[in-house]
Amino acid sequence: MGVLRGAGAGPLCAAARTVIPRLWRGRRFSSGEEPAENSRVTPMLRHLTYKIKSTGPITVAEYMKEALTNPAKGYYVHRDMLGEKGDFITSPEISQIFGELLGIWFVSEWMATGRNSAFQLVELGPGRGTLTGDILRVFSQLGSVLKNTDISVHLVEVSSKLSEIQAAALTEEKALLEQTEGSPVYMKGVTKAGVPVSWYRDLQDVPQGYSFYLAHEFFDVLPVHKFQKTPQGWREVFIDIDPQVPDKLRFVLAPSATPAEAFIQGDEAREHVEVCPEAGVIVQELAQRISLSGGAALIADYGHDGSKTDTFRGFCGHKLHDVLTAPGTADLTADVDFSYLRRMAQGKVASLGPIQQQMFLKNMGIDVRLKVLLGNSDEPSTRQQLLRGYDMLMNPKQMGERFNFFAMVPHQRLPDRNYQKNAQESKPSPVPVAGFDELVWR
Repeated sequence: MGVLRGAGAGPLCAAARTVIPRLWRGRRFSSGEEPAENSRVTPMLRHLTYKIKSTGPITVAEYMKEALTNPAKGYYVHRDMLGEKGDFITSPEISQIFGELLGIWFVSEWMATGRNSAFQLVELGPGRGTLTGDILRVFSQLGSVLKNTDISVHLVEVSSKLSEIQAAALTEEKALLEQTEGSPVYMKGVTKAGVPVSWYRDLQDVPQGYSFYLAHEFFDVLPVHKFQKTPQGWREVFIDIDPQVPDKLRFVLAPSATPAEAFIQGDEAREHVEVCPEAGVIVQELAQRISLSGGAALIADYGHDGSKTDTFRGFCGHKLHDVLTAPGTADLTADVDFSYLRRMAQGKVASLGPIQQQMFLKNMGIDVRLKVLLGNSDEPSTRQQLLRGYDMLMNPKQMGERFNFFAMVPHQRLPDRNYQKNAQESKPSPVPVAGFDELVWR
């Protein structure tokens, strides 16, 4: 997730740790501004320093996973970090148009692939439920098109706090949510439009079947391993305790190769690389499901196509935050490498994009939708809010060029079934899929 906002690779195994010498070299990387008020010892910092003293320096991936999703002290687990009072704001919170256009994208793909009688909408990391709510509103407005379609919503959420907020946003206030101990579905309900909704902690728990998957600002918070090229070869970046300041963390370079180095491409030309194995696992799961059962996946996130290097950063109170300061109190994120996601799909599906957000939304008809909403509103404050939201979504200096869309669809969805079957292909071609080309209702 980013400044506008609007379980992964674990530690090295014990056997691997024992062969790493204790000569660790300190290393400085970009980590954002360090607010003086956040220079404090947090419960997470105490937990991490105990861990490092016990087992040695930890990977950046392990640091991210602990700081963000530790069941007891993780940043995402017990707090609402979204909105103006939180640490970031997401596109759905900025403008209703964003979610409406994504709803139209899913309906367009559903129509293009034969109007299946069952329709599972699966969102990974659904935030406050705002995006799902906007999509479901579009489904209701297109009721005549979706008539007799069995629609269900499946939310993959690890935060108990956010799942409560999602339930309040999507279900009737008086609706009793069914909580089942020991079941993959840890919560169930019915949306205000009568659509069943279920909550899961892992994508693998979501039922197989014809599904449309949505991951908006989800992949950028998955744990990344960081690597630096040195005269001795690739060296992984670890996090250690600063020997000069006991309550302060620092980056260090491993003195020898680590097992995670296997994730780096042999022809990698960059000097610094970030790799997210968990993202690869999730993409492989999505690709497998789509290739077998149909549907599509739409991924929207800050990212690049294999060109950026050091993107690991923190956000707190809508400002950049030193990633090593007061862990557990700030969001940690790294830009998504879409070229890596494309490789991890392994040719099982056709991958489209990445395409910049301003182009995707323009292709989806954002200008037409804005004109309609402005024409229906006589309230100056509402009109101003619509225009301000449009600017934040489309302005290249805001989110227009920093945000990207990436999709995976079955090969048979495209006119040329051999399209991008080579998973190593790096540059996509124009295709007749909404958003990646102009929206055309069939």
